[in-house]
Amino acid sequence: MIEASTAEDLPALEEEFVALENTWKEVEIGLYLSGEFDMNNAYITLSGGAGGTDAQDWAAMLMRMYLRYCERQGWEATLVEKTDGQEVGIKSATIHIQGEFAFGFLQCERGTHRLVRLSPFNAKNLRQTSFALVEVLPEITETTEIELEEKDLRIDTFRASGAGGQHVNKTDSAVRITHEPTGLAVACQSERSQQQNRIRAMNMLRAMLLEKKRSEDAEQKEGLKGASKSADFGQQIRSYVLHPYQMVKDLRTNIETGNTDAVLDGDIQQFIDAELKRSK
Repeated sequence: MIEASTAEDLPALEEEFVALENTWKEVEIGLYLSGEFDMNNAYITLSGGAGGTDAQDWAAMLMRMYLRYCERQGWEATLVEKTDGQEVGIKSATIHIQGEFAFGFLQCERGTHRLVRLSPFNAKNLRQTSFALVEVLPEITETTEIELEEKDLRIDTFRASGAGGQHVNKTDSAVRITHEPTGLAVACQSERSQQQNRIRAMNMLRAMLLEKKRSEDAEQKEGLKGASKSADFGQQIRSYVLHPYQMVKDLRTNIETGNTDAVLDGDIQQFIDAELKRSK
């Protein structure tokens, strides 16, 4: 009788376990994602660093990794701006990501990502080390900390282009906004209308200026001199080795896996979770 009763109870116990697991995940999110902008949408920018053609190809591989991650999360990803590489890959790209806690999770990906592999672009197939920089900003529509004045802005319009430089819009709908006092600039060509691209570009610029201000305030309080970011050796957060062995290792948390294919296909949640717990 006891065995029969236990067997009958198993489905209910399994359902209860799943419910408790989901509840705990919600509690964890509340604990680790309680920052001011953690719930916001995000902008992620990828730039090829040291490594030439290989680095531009690496930046494109990372862009695909994050797009696949967004699919896994059920988030909507929109390419805002992209500059193609000279031969392959991308020099840079910015993606707008819409989803709950998008910024909270993706901020853990900020930094330089290092790839070691046999170069497909080298005639001798030599081992090549490449770097790409990942920058993440929250989408901010309004903030009292930053005031954008028209006199400080230079707004240029141009024709949006697609792959191979082909024009995808017959009007000058793409927008580039430069904040002249700081030299910061953003471009947007994802929307069909110039006005929509301008609004999105203004939001991106507002987020960049807020991050710059807060970074400078923090450095001033700590008496530190801020070092400019560059995608090269010595500022890495994660290493992806495809040769002579296969390993992805996060250098902040020491989380590692040999399943490089899964990681490059967007399976990066274990790295993000570990960094969230470490940094809070």
